[in-house]
Amino acid sequence: MRILPHFRFQGAFQSMEELKSGNVNHTYRLVYDDNGARYDYVLQRINTYAFREPARMMENIAGVTDHLRRALIKNGESPDRRVLEVIRTVEGQPLYIEGEDVWRAYIFITDAFAYDTVDAAAFREVGRGFGNFQKLLIDYPADQLFESIPNFHNTYKRFFQLMRAIDEDKAGRVKDVRDEIEFFFDRRKMLCSIVELIEQGVLPLRVTHNDTKSNNVMLDRATGKAICVIDLDTVMPGSVLYDYGDAIRFGANTAAEDEPDTSKISLDLDKARAFTEGFMEETNGFLTEDELRRLPLGIKVLTGELAMRFLTDYLDGDLYFKIDYPQHNLVRTRAQIALLRDIERKEAELQALVDALIG
Repeated sequence: MRILPHFRFQGAFQSMEELKSGNVNHTYRLVYDDNGARYDYVLQRINTYAFREPARMMENIAGVTDHLRRALIKNGESPDRRVLEVIRTVEGQPLYIEGEDVWRAYIFITDAFAYDTVDAAAFREVGRGFGNFQKLLIDYPADQLFESIPNFHNTYKRFFQLMRAIDEDKAGRVKDVRDEIEFFFDRRKMLCSIVELIEQGVLPLRVTHNDTKSNNVMLDRATGKAICVIDLDTVMPGSVLYDYGDAIRFGANTAAEDEPDTSKISLDLDKARAFTEGFMEETNGFLTEDELRRLPLGIKVLTGELAMRFLTDYLDGDLYFKIDYPQHNLVRTRAQIALLRDIERKEAELQALVDALIG
């Protein structure tokens, strides 16, 4: 492959396989050999439609990974397999650009795995992984990070985008979703509350991952323990409530995001408890009490935010999310609404769990 000689890979190329787990970038695993020593790498072609300024995105990643590495060493821990390590080009750059194609490479984390779906025990480790990520970056100046997706969790803007979609009614679908529209109107204050709390200074800006699915935490194959948070493309300034809330929204849902039978959809409290225990084991004492006490709010807001995004896209004629059938985004909307209703029913239990762990 013509791209390979442009990176500082060690040894001679042996093999390459495409990894299918990601939905945005094209990813390949490379194997090299240097006199019998094996070296594994990840090569990615960055989706420049999703990430319009890849150089600035890589500045974020370089800054965060350098900080993580220093923090681990300061704590007396080895950074090997604990932090993503960028492989530079032969010119010393973090990216190789050829025409419209933008490539980067990392060291592959061996003897580790990640789950797309998890049981409670594994989800506790995922919580520990993301909690440790927050703890190690607690003193990183989040306001220096570039917003790789501007206003990603700005629910004020998400709400008004929905209002605009209702007003324009491009696909002629508003008449069929009156109940869903009313649902969001009734919850507009809650949906915008995290943005408001950040603006008021109640919640501080943190380095947030913004894609806290379980498969973005690598677990050690021998011990099952969390070792490394990966996929840092959406690292941006935000609230820790975003990362906590989205992790539970996705990982503790009893059904798929597009489950048409809403009776199957609920929040698994055992999984929510497991993730929270792992997460707070790492962050209690580092995050503020205002953040910790409000963690359950993150689950509600992030679930509602995604539901708004699905409905906005449905009303606009399905321009953003990939769909498999004409009603797909409406099914997704109703699935997230059903999940949010169940979260609201269990809010007192979620709050009691968090309060007990704070002590």
